[in-house]
Amino acid sequence: MRTRRGSAPLTQKSWLHALIESSPARFALLVFTGLILLWTALLALPFASASGQVTPLADALFTAVSAICVTGLTTVNMATHWSVFGNIVILAGFQIGGIGVLTLASMLGLTVTRRLGLRQRLLAAADTNPARTSKGTSESQAVGLGDIGGLLAAVAVSLLVIEAALTLLIVPRLMMEGFGFGSALWNGFYLAASAFTNTGFVPLESGLEPFATDFYMLTVLAVGVFLGSIGFPVIFAIYRMVAGRGWKRNKRLGLHAKLTLTTTIAFVFLGWLGIGALEFNNSQTLGSQGFWQTIMSAGYTSVMTRSGGLGIMDPNDMNGSTLLVMDMLMFVGGGSASTAGGIKVTTIAVLFLAAYAEARGYQDMQAFERRIPTEVLRLAVSIVIWGSTIVAAASIAILHMTKLPLDLVLFEVISAFGTCGLSTGVSEALPDAGKYVLSATMWAGRVGTVTLAAALAATSRRRMFRFPEERPIVG
Repeated sequence: MRTRRGSAPLTQKSWLHALIESSPARFALLVFTGLILLWTALLALPFASASGQVTPLADALFTAVSAICVTGLTTVNMATHWSVFGNIVILAGFQIGGIGVLTLASMLGLTVTRRLGLRQRLLAAADTNPARTSKGTSESQAVGLGDIGGLLAAVAVSLLVIEAALTLLIVPRLMMEGFGFGSALWNGFYLAASAFTNTGFVPLESGLEPFATDFYMLTVLAVGVFLGSIGFPVIFAIYRMVAGRGWKRNKRLGLHAKLTLTTTIAFVFLGWLGIGALEFNNSQTLGSQGFWQTIMSAGYTSVMTRSGGLGIMDPNDMNGSTLLVMDMLMFVGGGSASTAGGIKVTTIAVLFLAAYAEARGYQDMQAFERRIPTEVLRLAVSIVIWGSTIVAAASIAILHMTKLPLDLVLFEVISAFGTCGLSTGVSEALPDAGKYVLSATMWAGRVGTVTLAAALAATSRRRMFRFPEERPIVG
């Protein structure tokens, strides 16, 4: 049995504790991957499919990854392929994936032990901000270790309250459409959970087509997706500012919450204008609709690119220019520590702030009367480079396998990386090798480039020396 120098042998339990404390990122990858393998095994069981036949491994794995990674892409018909058991497994999968595997583990530990120890706080911290555990940062955080307990409570309460409210709003509309109460309740809850977790699975056999012009239903779904995409730390910050008491009350929103809300709203409006302007004369999409219907459809589609995936227009009918705009929106995604994917809105905000500071000749990046450390910029640049590399590698691989047009493949790959779920139908036409590539892309997009890099990197160490400085020519 392996031992440390001058210490007792490492037991399995102490080895696990050591892994959690030394590298929460690696522990996250182990748990996340293990959960995907378990869900794959469950979905491959004969009674998980409606036909009673074994689902092929590639399809079971793809669906398991899509559910746990709250993506929404699929290689089978979600409304007809799975049995009740299969649908329950999928629903449980994207609920767990939406909360965050490590956050859920911390919540369960808190429920059992009635206390939140350091290990549970580190696990939850790895979900809310992987950089803090990999870099060891101790300066002002959006959510401090002391606030982790409150954040976990906010995650649980917001999940229950928001999904329950969305369900109550959706069920009557489904009953008006002809669904019985039991069917409306099940499908309503499924849609509510799919919207808030930004998964994008639709249990209805006809999809959202019957509601493509329904202002009420689309508004409810869009609100659910928006709330899920801003992130639990932002919801927690808003709650503490509005309903907090005494020392728990925030008099102002922190920088992270302000950047997330500002950038998210800005991208929603930019996407709204871009999609509306590029598609208003396309007879296959918005061109056949009236003015107000066009406004609503363009705005709804823009919100769905935050990682929602509950689309009402076929991307195959859109102009290539519109697909490129949606590519950019999906690549950015939603807020950090949210149910959305992508490189995150705060990442792109930091890059814009750095460019603005350079253009104005400022030494520091600053926003809302706060200075942003340079190491945050380095992290943002790394996230964009790693994300772009993953998208490029997956796109090249799938292009080589399928020989399909670049715009369709790129859209599908970015949708997978951004865990969005909007689809051009490429996923259903992929060979098994392509399904594995796209599954790996979804996995990398949901795990996050920060967690992935931290897990692969060696233990952080400081050098006792610095090399002489020399500036290369840039630009």
